[in-house]
Amino acid sequence: MPSHDAIVSVENVTKVYQQGKVEVHALRGLSLEVGAGELTALYGPSGSGKTTLLNIVGALDRPTSGLVRLEGKDLGGMSRRSLSHLRRDRIGFVFQAYNLIPVLTAYENAETVMALQGIEPAARRKKIGELFQEMGLDGLEDRRPDELSGGQQQRVAIARALAMRPKVMLFDEVTSALDPEVVGEVTHVIRKLATEHSLTMIMVTHQMGFAREISSRVCFFYEGRIAEEGDPDKLFTDPQNPRTQQFLNAVLQAD
Repeated sequence: MPSHDAIVSVENVTKVYQQGKVEVHALRGLSLEVGAGELTALYGPSGSGKTTLLNIVGALDRPTSGLVRLEGKDLGGMSRRSLSHLRRDRIGFVFQAYNLIPVLTAYENAETVMALQGIEPAARRKKIGELFQEMGLDGLEDRRPDELSGGQQQRVAIARALAMRPKVMLFDEVTSALDPEVVGEVTHVIRKLATEHSLTMIMVTHQMGFAREISSRVCFFYEGRIAEEGDPDKLFTDPQNPRTQQFLNAVLQAD
């Protein structure tokens, strides 16, 4: 049974994809709990199951087996319509590719989910105004995505997710498409969310420095399992699992 304070609970989850006659096991009996206000980074090699788990937690995909709960609710027992409402009202997504609508302004992009929720225009203007001021986007409301830098686009995407007042924020490689000099912008925003909004956040990242600087816990993924988890400083400096050590050595040598 999940802990009483667990916002996200994953129990013995598997995910198997069929590619022709070949079965691909993306997740292999994985279990994870994320408590209220915790910021957990999913770190590890490509193809190890990180984004698969994020999509399952975010109700974008269903597991082959196992249980997934959000705020104690079993996602496996919910209809497609109920899952759609859950994604709209409780889960904030921020993706690597921003997923902004090109023909809409920054303000219009940020208010899309609030509009779907049926929130009145005046309330939307007030909330988006507060978020844009908080994130340093003042004066950019009327710009379209192609008139914004990568860091600004990612901050608009974060504002859009926050505007819906989510219970959980999910980030998928949010800094990978950014130039190194603007990664700090997004890092600052996420750190501010963690300290001032006490949001429960799960993020997939390939960047050791980002995971170490931002997260309160790191889960190291390997071949569809969590090989090791713990405090980021300890895990990155003194890993206990040989798979973790091998991967981190390769990363450090590549740098």
